[in-house]
Amino acid sequence: SATPTEEINGAGNLMDFLDEPFPDVGTYEDFHTIDWLREKSRDTDRHRKITCKSKESIWEFIKSLLDAWSGWLVMLLIGLLSGTLAGVIDLAVDWMTDLKEGVCLSALWYSHEQCCWTSNETTFADRDKCPQWQKWAELMTGYTEGAGVYLLNYFLYVLWALFFSFLAVSLVRVFAPYACGSGIPEIKTILSGFIIRGYLGKWTLLIKTVTLVLAVSSGLSLGKEGPLVHVACCCGNLFCSLFSKYSKNEGKRREVLSAAAAAGVSVAFGAPIGGVLFSLEEVSYYFPLKTLWRSFFAALVAAFTLRSINPFGNNRLVLFYVEYHTPWYMAELVPFILLGVFGGLWGTLFIRCNIAWCRRRKTTRLGKYPVLEVIVVTGITAVLAFPNPYTRRSTSELISELFNDCGALESSQLCDYINNPNMTRPVDDIPDRPAGPGVYSALWQLTLALVFKIVITIFTFGMKIPSGLFIPSMAVGAIAGRIVGIAVEQMAYHHHDWIIFKNWCRPGADCVTPGLYAMVGAAACLGGVTRMTVSLVVIMFELTGGLEYIVPLMAAAVTSKWVADAFGKEGIYEAHIQLNGYPYLDQDEFTHRTLATDVMRPRRNEPPLAVLTQDSTTVEDVETLIKDTDYNGFPVVVSRESERLIGFVQRRDLILNIKNARQKQDGVVSNSVVYFTEDAPQIPASNPQPLKLRRILNLSPFTVTDHTPMETVVDIFRKLGLRQCLVTRSGEQKNLNIEKIIFKVVQMKFLAMHITNQKLSFDIFMIGNLLNIFMEHDLYLIS
Repeated sequence: SATPTEEINGAGNLMDFLDEPFPDVGTYEDFHTIDWLREKSRDTDRHRKITCKSKESIWEFIKSLLDAWSGWLVMLLIGLLSGTLAGVIDLAVDWMTDLKEGVCLSALWYSHEQCCWTSNETTFADRDKCPQWQKWAELMTGYTEGAGVYLLNYFLYVLWALFFSFLAVSLVRVFAPYACGSGIPEIKTILSGFIIRGYLGKWTLLIKTVTLVLAVSSGLSLGKEGPLVHVACCCGNLFCSLFSKYSKNEGKRREVLSAAAAAGVSVAFGAPIGGVLFSLEEVSYYFPLKTLWRSFFAALVAAFTLRSINPFGNNRLVLFYVEYHTPWYMAELVPFILLGVFGGLWGTLFIRCNIAWCRRRKTTRLGKYPVLEVIVVTGITAVLAFPNPYTRRSTSELISELFNDCGALESSQLCDYINNPNMTRPVDDIPDRPAGPGVYSALWQLTLALVFKIVITIFTFGMKIPSGLFIPSMAVGAIAGRIVGIAVEQMAYHHHDWIIFKNWCRPGADCVTPGLYAMVGAAACLGGVTRMTVSLVVIMFELTGGLEYIVPLMAAAVTSKWVADAFGKEGIYEAHIQLNGYPYLDQDEFTHRTLATDVMRPRRNEPPLAVLTQDSTTVEDVETLIKDTDYNGFPVVVSRESERLIGFVQRRDLILNIKNARQKQDGVVSNSVVYFTEDAPQIPASNPQPLKLRRILNLSPFTVTDHTPMETVVDIFRKLGLRQCLVTRSGEQKNLNIEKIIFKVVQMKFLAMHITNQKLSFDIFMIGNLLNIFMEHDLYLIS
């Protein structure tokens, strides 16, 4: 005869106290992890119903087509909105950054550059000066030079910076606390299946967009690229709410958010392909092929929208787009690799110091005064930044100048070389020249700027305002790279007869491009902090538009990752996830010899795990169990004597169903028996009305044995996206008495796994993932 488990595991079509599940059943509480298996199963059922209905009528067929195309429509809307917001942010940042120094009299909404574009009195030599643009001191006093003018401009610069940052932190604190920070650690956690309600809400989107402009314009050492990923994901979440296909399924919603993250990086760097790879490599937890194509489409639409707005006026997607005309040589790999070592060391230093400061902020009184902290850091930043022209300007403009190749028309201090009057070469092939006084002066200022950026970024990242890390990290690397590039260039010029230069650098040739070193240094430092590799190289390649510089970028990125990994495997985002206590599964936590039984809770001397029985637990017993424990779910067994598994039931579903039954179903009282069976037995009329909860029972929970290596268990959790896994420990039957199975709990962060006695069962759509696990761990499936 069939066992009790086999009898109960049949298809359940019974009618519970409600024909259809009421709202909130199958949903999740805040700060809980979703069940990917259940979400995939629900989507499969939904798709099956739509397919069956599509054969009934033309209207149902049209609805099925609309459902199939809804994903592409959402991607289109995400790309349009995120591209538009990025363009508006870029324009607003450009205007408000210049507002700290002066104002355009002909049109108040023009930035410095736009103001002088429209002027007919601007000369090429003084293209940054025009009568329509006036600095604040000139506007107030009528003078353009002098100590008083300098001090007044200094004071107003600091005042504007303090005003912008105060407004930003006040808006974040009052209206949207989740709008602070980069957002990428939380996005990674959400995409792994964690619920943080409100983090991607409408208020967060609005406040983050506004305060991002204010924070970047204040001159703080932060960027807008990381927060743009958060903004794009907020756009994705907004459009998900318009389609029940995504709003009612947390797994499908996360596929959309993965594509939105790609669109965010696409508009942040003007790198659509890099954005897709960033989403795949850095933030996404579950990334099927379908999501890859949709991410590509969303990134394409976002980049096209930003290009249509053309916020920088250069017909490019980013401010620091450059083109180099000189190839690199094999001997230059040595300084490129040294820049990679510097990037790895900087990444390690930054992560350790920033995490120590953020931990201090969390554990001391410092965290109680976020507004004061922002004001103090902004004041220090503005006071120290103004005297140095390389820190006074926006960080994006600084990177643009450092990346730039010195042509014949450049007026930057970095291009103050001593020209040969007999030079008759084309404009784009200027030979190496001796450095002039402007270059040496710029080197000192850049050295001071490097020290300033390294120190101030540690204290800036993590404050209660939107703050990205990409641009400050790139700035540190670009400064170091430009300094190294100028040093190599001057060595090649003055010592071209050395053996290392002899074969490839002849007198009068254009051998070294310092801007290329700045780009390689930027990639190295960004890689050292974030531990990105493939996506980083592609982003940097899309920034420059040159295929021939991929090898230097790869060498620097790999070197920086190796050096940084030697001091610690965590990147800055993983470190902040761990600091905030988010449940992000990391396989490195368990050694290869650890078994599931080694990490189980409770131990033998602790109270046993409470379970539910299929037909003998009362409503009062369930309510008491829920009150006394904090588990996310409970195994359901045949009886206390025969502890054979029936299935698994979620805590939230139990609470909602019992509450709803007490309100809407007559006769359900504390003594009512809860049935998880397919058919409730006949009961006397004098007994209370039973409560049938078969509908919320998961009949196919995932199981492994207690001797399964934890490496395999964690891999199963990551590959299948499980919320809980049921673990069996079977005793050998030596007589007629069935050995009682002991239930325990494996607690892995917020994931509860239970020990039961049930063979493995799974839905057909998970076969592909299971086969991957079997092949990786050399396992066999025995039926």
